[in-house]
Amino acid sequence: MKTILKSLIDYSLFEKYDKNYFINNKILPIYENDISIKVAVCKSSKVETIKNDFNKVLSFVQIDEFELLFLLSHINKKILLYSYAFKAISQNSFEKYIDKFLEELISFSIDLRASDIHIEQYKELVLFKFRIDGRLKTFFAFSCEFFKLISSYIKLISNLDMTQVRLPLDGRFSLNIENKKYDFRVSSMPTLEAESIVLRILDNKNINKNLQTLGLSTNLLEILNKTLKLTQGLILISGPTGSGKTTTLYSILQELDSEEKKIITVEDPIEYKIDSICQIPINSKIGLSFELVLKNILRQDPDIIFIGEIRDKFSLDIALQASLTGHLVIASIHANSAVETILRLIDLQADPFLISSTLKLVMAQRLVLNYCKFCGSVGCPKCNYTKYYDRSTIAEILKVDETISSMIFKKSDINELKNYLTRINFKTILDDGKQKVEQNQTSLEEVYKVASF
Repeated sequence: MKTILKSLIDYSLFEKYDKNYFINNKILPIYENDISIKVAVCKSSKVETIKNDFNKVLSFVQIDEFELLFLLSHINKKILLYSYAFKAISQNSFEKYIDKFLEELISFSIDLRASDIHIEQYKELVLFKFRIDGRLKTFFAFSCEFFKLISSYIKLISNLDMTQVRLPLDGRFSLNIENKKYDFRVSSMPTLEAESIVLRILDNKNINKNLQTLGLSTNLLEILNKTLKLTQGLILISGPTGSGKTTTLYSILQELDSEEKKIITVEDPIEYKIDSICQIPINSKIGLSFELVLKNILRQDPDIIFIGEIRDKFSLDIALQASLTGHLVIASIHANSAVETILRLIDLQADPFLISSTLKLVMAQRLVLNYCKFCGSVGCPKCNYTKYYDRSTIAEILKVDETISSMIFKKSDINELKNYLTRINFKTILDDGKQKVEQNQTSLEEVYKVASF
């Protein structure tokens, strides 16, 4: 089957003709001139109908049915985006229509729960992709001459140099969408053909999640909640990039937030603002480095310290010392599993005695796609015909008992630790994922995608 996501679709044809006609007959008009019209069809399209209704030469492109339905979905948004983009180019009205285009594009992405908007040039087209539930998908395309307009406008509102296209740029801007303020982080990167622009949508929807809504299995949630009642020690959340560590950490902060406790976070950057918590943004440009903040953090008399990421021996040493001297320290670290997290701590040349004395719990996690709750994994506009909607956390929790603590102190062989975990019937991420498959929340294929390592 061919894909037409990388060819220009003339959405003005939906206004010229009856858009419901195309939707009802499962036909997508792509291009028209005085003599012919090119349309995309699938196996269930009513082809004979269109042959009788158009007095033009017809050419057909056969595509997958789900792709066709996806391209016909949210059609009013796509018509509007096409109209603004076309007017911005044809009428040379840079600011008159480009701001409307961007506002409509962002509104569209927010409606669809996107975390990022990617704008890329591909041959003769500029592609607009949304990352939804961790997956990137093209939602709109226009002719490549539009790229320079949208790139320049985004740089303008982000206070970046509009003429700079050969170096990476980072900026921010804010927009009010339907009476709500949204912040956006902008990254521009030079590519062979033009630039790649990524807008990260920074709203507060993720911090509204709490531990109960992360989708953690009940037994894991109970273990985590009990450990969070400790007044000192080290709790680590591990996993690769994109495994949901930040959301889990913020959910933990929401759980711990109390007037009776002073919570200080060290973050680079601060993703979400939480009231009543002291959040420190790292800013190396002015000398506010990770090292400087951590060196002085204990003078602030905190009860709980949140370290965005343990990245080196220095940050680990501070975390261990703080957790040894009466503080609860919560941090993230890059590691594939709970066992590998312990190995990572040892690799960073931390004192085995300090690790064994302070480490209380390691939770290694991934995010797995859930079956769409609106269509029951059939495919619908809500899930963009992917069969999946939203994600939940699958995890393994290693609670450091006396035996594990002793093994860490003695620098025991990794196989000895694995054998002990087998004896105590330790449940891995894969085990947790398979449990969610049995509960019909997701597919085995999705679990293996994220949990096979």
